[in-house]
Amino acid sequence: MNTSELSVAGIGAEESRRWWALVLLCMGVLMVAINTTVVSVALGSIRLDLGFSDASLVWIVNAHLATFGGFLLLGARLGDLYGPRKTFLVGIATFTLAALACGLSTSPALLIASRAVQGAGGAVISATALAQIATLFEDGPKRTKALGAYIFVSASGGSIGLLLGGVLTSTLTWPWIFFANVPVGLCVYVLCIALLPADTAHTPRKRADVPGALTVTAALILALYAIANSQELGWDSVQTLASLLVAALMLVAFLLIEARAHAPLVPLSVFRERNLAVASLIGVPLAAAVLAWRYISALYLQLVLQLDPLQVALAFLPANVLSAVISLAVCPRMVTRFGTRRPFAAGMVIASIGLALLGQAPVNADMTLNVVPGMLLVGLGTSMAYNPLYVSAMNCADSRTSGIASGILNTSLSMGGVVGLSALATLAAARTGQLLESGALLQPALSSGYQLALYGSAILATLAAVAGAILMREERLEVS
Repeated sequence: MNTSELSVAGIGAEESRRWWALVLLCMGVLMVAINTTVVSVALGSIRLDLGFSDASLVWIVNAHLATFGGFLLLGARLGDLYGPRKTFLVGIATFTLAALACGLSTSPALLIASRAVQGAGGAVISATALAQIATLFEDGPKRTKALGAYIFVSASGGSIGLLLGGVLTSTLTWPWIFFANVPVGLCVYVLCIALLPADTAHTPRKRADVPGALTVTAALILALYAIANSQELGWDSVQTLASLLVAALMLVAFLLIEARAHAPLVPLSVFRERNLAVASLIGVPLAAAVLAWRYISALYLQLVLQLDPLQVALAFLPANVLSAVISLAVCPRMVTRFGTRRPFAAGMVIASIGLALLGQAPVNADMTLNVVPGMLLVGLGTSMAYNPLYVSAMNCADSRTSGIASGILNTSLSMGGVVGLSALATLAAARTGQLLESGALLQPALSSGYQLALYGSAILATLAAVAGAILMREERLEVS
């Protein structure tokens, strides 16, 4: 073999190594995406096994999402400080150990705390995976393909999580939805050591904005605490008002920190880009509606219709399959032809109709007539909306600001989902409690509470549609 042949072979081996590294990065991101929804179909089992109250049950989801949203941008900064490879490995280790702790939990407090740690680890994984992709693939078609794989995995993970949660909970027990992460996490960790390129010695040493991350996360958690406990304490109670006041003050402190920090988590100047600011704003009601749909519908199917976890997962499957097809095959062409504003607004209108239909489902609902049509409309509508939202936000960013733009949008989606879900779940629990006190039976009372929450989700989706139609500027995908 001559020198040129050796060179070509070396290039081929290096190219193969990079794509295998991408597979590992996507596996890490897939773990995080799955664990956002995998608990949804197991909530009924966890509630009975560990003795969760209706008000505290939502924190299984919120604890994960709160720390995930709060530490997304900090994860990117830690990657700058210590190197993306090392930080990614720390994130995988943290996430995997937290998953083990979740499965071993014997009390609500331990499970909620473990989910919070898992969310922080997931944020580090998601943030540094993008940095690794940028390191592995230079600008051009290969990076575009690699980023496409990342986005597809992130989007499909939620659907996989619902199905996986149903299978594991039905065939084994709910702790296995967490235990399943352990062997996968170990494999990813070991293979990443072998395949991911070492961090360069001259990695920029930026100062991590830890105060900013801690302040915004604390503000979110305090706001969630106030909302979740307003049912028992009342909105006019000293504890509720004090929590909301402190949360608002911490949010103001966060903005002041960002304005003065040398390396802020959120450079406030990026909000001069109108489409990024608008996308971050309208993403809040979108994420709240979608997350509430998954959470409330899963509880309705389990506690009102008495379906087992696998049946619940299968009930979501048609909507998830439709959503995947629309996202991959239809949305790019729609945005290319019609721009971003009209597909987004139309998608949110369709989603709001689907949510309203689900809100009309009775106690003795027929799956084919009362549940599946609404599910399909929500899946269709939200899949039409997410792609234009991301295109609108990211088209305003160049190579130097794309990471910040992506982080801001994902953080707003995460936090919007957490706050919206907490508020709607509290609303449902309050309605159920009122009916039970008046002598109603459990299942009708639960159904009425869930209906109210789904109507609230429909209103949020409608608000997102109206805001998008008015505020979004048209952005189009370039025809390849």
